[in-house]
Amino acid sequence: MELNAFFPTLDIGSDPAKIRDWAQAAEDLGYAYIEVPDHVFGATARDGWVPLYSEKDSFHETFVMLGFLAAVTKNIRLSSGVLIAPQRQTGVIAKQAAEVDLLSGGRLRLGIGLGWNHVEYEALGAEWKTRGARQAEQVGVLRRLWSENLVSFTGRFHNLKEVSIVPPRCNVRSPSGLGVRPTPPCDALPSLATAGCQSWQPTRRRSRSSMR
Repeated sequence: MELNAFFPTLDIGSDPAKIRDWAQAAEDLGYAYIEVPDHVFGATARDGWVPLYSEKDSFHETFVMLGFLAAVTKNIRLSSGVLIAPQRQTGVIAKQAAEVDLLSGGRLRLGIGLGWNHVEYEALGAEWKTRGARQAEQVGVLRRLWSENLVSFTGRFHNLKEVSIVPPRCNVRSPSGLGVRPTPPCDALPSLATAGCQSWQPTRRRSRSSMR
């Protein structure tokens, strides 16, 4: 069994030093992953609908935070938990995930899901009713963008003609590491990396505080 440290996005605040100390403490305590939750917008209650999170709740941007955590840690793996994929452009997800995976030395695991907040979908200009079908197609497109030099694909939601992700993820030649369990509401793209990836290692480490 592997234990994850769930990033306390609602409580940790915005001090970069505090976030760094928390992440390094999680690594020192031996957690397998830091898992970063995802929401773009908060929303107010309306028409009898009450959101799980309000307009006052703080959600750090998922990929920016994963990149920051990659820079301030050494070995702990990183995970999205879960990224609401259908309300995002698939190519942008592929690009951002590949970049985090590359800069972290192959430590990223991308988890995706459908989401529950139709108000957030609407605010982002994304279609709520077709989110399941869109996510199913996204999985195949993501896998191809991470494993092929040039991708052409025409589907219900995507139209790609000879495009590529450059720079690629840490192990672009190892598509076997992109196993998918296509079961809504969540898909696990377990890891973008394999053991052959060489990560950058800092020469000095700051002392670390206790978990907060």
